[in-house]
Amino acid sequence: MTVANLTPKPGVITVFADIWCSFAHIAVFRLHQTRAKLGLTDKISFDLRAFPLELLNDQPSPRSGTDSEVGRMGQHEPEAGWQLWQAKEYLYPSTTLPALEAVIATKEQGYRASEQLDLALRRAFWAESQCISNRKVIMDAARSTGVVDVKALAEALDDGRARKALSADAAISATDQVNCSPHLFLPDGTDHANPGIEVYWEGVYGVGWPVVSKDDPGVFENLLTGALA
Repeated sequence: MTVANLTPKPGVITVFADIWCSFAHIAVFRLHQTRAKLGLTDKISFDLRAFPLELLNDQPSPRSGTDSEVGRMGQHEPEAGWQLWQAKEYLYPSTTLPALEAVIATKEQGYRASEQLDLALRRAFWAESQCISNRKVIMDAARSTGVVDVKALAEALDDGRARKALSADAAISATDQVNCSPHLFLPDGTDHANPGIEVYWEGVYGVGWPVVSKDDPGVFENLLTGALA
């Protein structure tokens, strides 16, 4: 089996994550917040890669699991935006693949556009109870960023040019190189799975709830400064 080179160039952090992963929601929010705080927005970019849980688990992510995470994980980073699902039951997304594909496709427009679409889609799902499986929701999220070329994104989705990259990310995610969502890779060759957070489950997933035994947001400062190497 070929081992993928996941070490990015200086100034880039590679992030494997799914959109309906609460731990990734926290990590991505902290990456953006810490980057801005350190004044590194123009010096560091996030290369967002897909860690499609539904393909790795052979099933869509259950709403019961997501709901059990909102109250527990939301208290650790409330400003990221959270709420229990408020829309009609049939609007709960059955897949995140179209949204993940859109984020990858938008990288053609640069990392910034891709980052902002990813952030908007996370907000749409976690804070606004929107069905991110739906193309209109994805395009509305892209439009809300003010930086994504929506027409170019539509063309990319129409011809499926990012689907091969999505499949490649899924294949890498299924190996031992990537442990979970989120998993970060830095230019210095180090990698960090679910940085700053240690968690275990009380009961089975979807029935029980996550218990955070450690949460250290400060690690993101080291990750961001380390990405300049």
